[in-house]
Amino acid sequence: MNEFNRKISEIGIVPVIKLNHPERDAASLARALCAGGVPVAEVTFRAAGADKAIRLMKEACPEMTVGAGTVTTKEQIDDVLAAGGEFIVSPGYDQELVDYAAKKKVPIFPGCTTPTDYHAALKSGLELIKFFPAEQSGGLPKIKAMSAPFPMFKVMPTGGISLKNLEEYMEAPVVAACGGSYMVTEELIDSQNWEEITKLCKKSRKIIEEARG
Repeated sequence: MNEFNRKISEIGIVPVIKLNHPERDAASLARALCAGGVPVAEVTFRAAGADKAIRLMKEACPEMTVGAGTVTTKEQIDDVLAAGGEFIVSPGYDQELVDYAAKKKVPIFPGCTTPTDYHAALKSGLELIKFFPAEQSGGLPKIKAMSAPFPMFKVMPTGGISLKNLEEYMEAPVVAACGGSYMVTEELIDSQNWEEITKLCKKSRKIIEEARG
């Protein structure tokens, strides 16, 4: 894997974040994640102001790797880059977005769950892809089955990941990292329960380290 993908893999978990109040919560959330040993965040465009949240998180914790999720347009990619975002995640495979991200020299992790998706990702030279929605698309058994004809890929399962199944996913060599929102639920963020978020991040990191031996 390239250096950026290795960085994501070393952390092992990517919090998928929907921020309803970026001005109020972004900086505190960034500090809570870093305190828990998870200095990475995927801020989704499912809430307005995702680009603002990215900028505020980077300002609060410059050491963090912050990107955007649920990206569906080239304009959003521009907004992410203008805010200092470092990677793009899309829910599905969109060749136009993949090509545009390559043009802008920003890593992109498109959602892939079918052989057709994997073929397209292979032709575009990708090496780390998002498997979304993971549990609803067949989970780890399907991920392993897909790795037989496509052993060149590492995957980032997202969707249905929790503390209960994180270890099982991370024990699979094909899995580079998991995406999850269980440690950054809307309830935890809106109630500003930064201590619990840090605690869940620490638990996740411990599970990942044990799974990897």
